[in-house]
Amino acid sequence: MTTQNTQVGIALMIASVALFSLQDGLSRHLAGQYNTLMVVAIRYWFFAAFVLTLALRQKQGFRAAIRTRQPLVHLARAILLITEICAIVQSYTVIGLVNTHAVFASCPLIIVALSGPLLGEKVGWHRWLAVGFGFAGMLIILQPGSGVFGIASGLALASALMFALYSLLTRHATRTEPGFVSLFWSGLIGAALMTPIGLWNWQPMSDADWFRMALYGSIAIAANWLLIKCYELAEASAVQPFAYLQLLFVSILGITVFNETLKFNVVLGTAVIVAAGIAALWQSRRLAV
Repeated sequence: MTTQNTQVGIALMIASVALFSLQDGLSRHLAGQYNTLMVVAIRYWFFAAFVLTLALRQKQGFRAAIRTRQPLVHLARAILLITEICAIVQSYTVIGLVNTHAVFASCPLIIVALSGPLLGEKVGWHRWLAVGFGFAGMLIILQPGSGVFGIASGLALASALMFALYSLLTRHATRTEPGFVSLFWSGLIGAALMTPIGLWNWQPMSDADWFRMALYGSIAIAANWLLIKCYELAEASAVQPFAYLQLLFVSILGITVFNETLKFNVVLGTAVIVAAGIAALWQSRRLAV
């Protein structure tokens, strides 16, 4: 891999997380105005259109590109992802973008902690130490007993846990199948499951919000496309630390657009979690060399 490819990969990762941040901002607005389940259903329509288009463009043909021997695994992944998206979007409306992403930043460390018992991967003491520090950072953010977050933080925590489980199931599935197969079935099954739920909870939208919804779906497609291209050009370990920039982007958006506040304990706790996550990633990369 050339240095130039890694540099381009980093640039694509930064562009991707910037678009994901805009997507989250639109999620916060739309879910604040309309039923979350309806908003997520429309999001999945765009997701399904995206993966169907990609499948039709695969060199080996449509059927070969989507063939799987793990339908139940993909069903479980799709259900986890649907529930995770609904939880995190609702969390945006309850505790805001900044606080939600501060808690969600623990997700990579949850993946490290669960990869041993669930996938049989080796988790050395260095990475367990990083998980411990990450847990400490979470306590700094949540301040148990203070009533700062309370039950509302459960949405963000549940979202982080579900996305971690989804990621581990994806890692399991991609051991024997191309990554695109997992992407395709996440989108298609998710759209199939969310469509009746979304239609049942349908609410009329204003013309302005129809435009925002179309923008929301388009940004989601662009962000996912950039992320796919990023991983095609650079190793995940080289670009993953830059994904934490999403915390910066959503903080700027939350403060400037939604008048959210940035408390010292959230900044400190998030810094501890991010540092622990990068340390765990660095250790994984060092062991892989």
